[in-house]
Amino acid sequence: MIYRNKGSRSTRAGFGEGLLESGILSGEVVALGADITASTGVNLFATQYPGRFFSLGIAEQNGAGVAAGLALGGKIPVFTTYAVFSAMRTLDQIRVSVCYNNLHVVIGGAHAGISVGPDGATHQALEDIAVMRSLPGMSVFSPCDATQARILTRMAILDCSGPVYIRFGREAVPDFTGEELETVPGKAQILRPGNHLTLISTGHMVWEALGAAAILARSGINARVINIHTIKPIDRMAIIEAAQETGFLATIEEHQVEGGLGSAVAEIVVSEVPVRMEMIGIPGCFGESGQPAELLGKFGLTSTQLAVRIERAFRDRENQP
Repeated sequence: MIYRNKGSRSTRAGFGEGLLESGILSGEVVALGADITASTGVNLFATQYPGRFFSLGIAEQNGAGVAAGLALGGKIPVFTTYAVFSAMRTLDQIRVSVCYNNLHVVIGGAHAGISVGPDGATHQALEDIAVMRSLPGMSVFSPCDATQARILTRMAILDCSGPVYIRFGREAVPDFTGEELETVPGKAQILRPGNHLTLISTGHMVWEALGAAAILARSGINARVINIHTIKPIDRMAIIEAAQETGFLATIEEHQVEGGLGSAVAEIVVSEVPVRMEMIGIPGCFGESGQPAELLGKFGLTSTQLAVRIERAFRDRENQP
């Protein structure tokens, strides 16, 4: 299947639309912000339901605690701010108040990854997947585009139970998910069939993985592409089948290699069907200020760079005795 860009939109826009749709469908949905409303996509909900929106100022830890209290009171709270704050500054409150009580609190991690661009290292969340997926009971969503962000946000709020973390970005990226493409939490999407190797990606990097697969095809390498939009609970069978059927996996993420998608996949592969893996992401360093496209190039995350690295690793494996 060929996926076409319907137009570039940000995943934060999709998050905001999903939040608003959920608020229309359920009067129990409330939203909490931390002094940044429009930049996280929550302004749509806040404008239509001002009585159900609470701006708590630059007090993220307090926001997580308030969200827990609202959940105990029967509401469905959605607490959103930049991922560096919502996933890490609030870690103690999320761990003890939200996760320990298994409360249905939806946490939005905005501006995740290096594609935040000029905001620089302090605002580029590159560790949030590792932090959130380590918490007992926490689900972790990482949509690939605006359409999927809208769908997963609505599902996280209305269909899930327990705490859910949704990771999304600021910059506009290709929006290619069709409404007919089934999106189910915990179930990976095979976007492209292939039997030589498998590209497993998440978030904004899924589009780059599809581009890399198209480039590899010109070299005679048939790459399967899997979108892991739910990092926890992860689709174990999709990963096991890919390892069994292709024998080579490359994980691609806009996150630290340590603890992220690659680690989650490796935890399955090492115990079920050990195969060669190439783990591609941020190599154990902080991000930098710069334009998003420039930063993707600096860290080797463009489709062309990915194709070159993966083909080299694949050929090396073929040449091993």
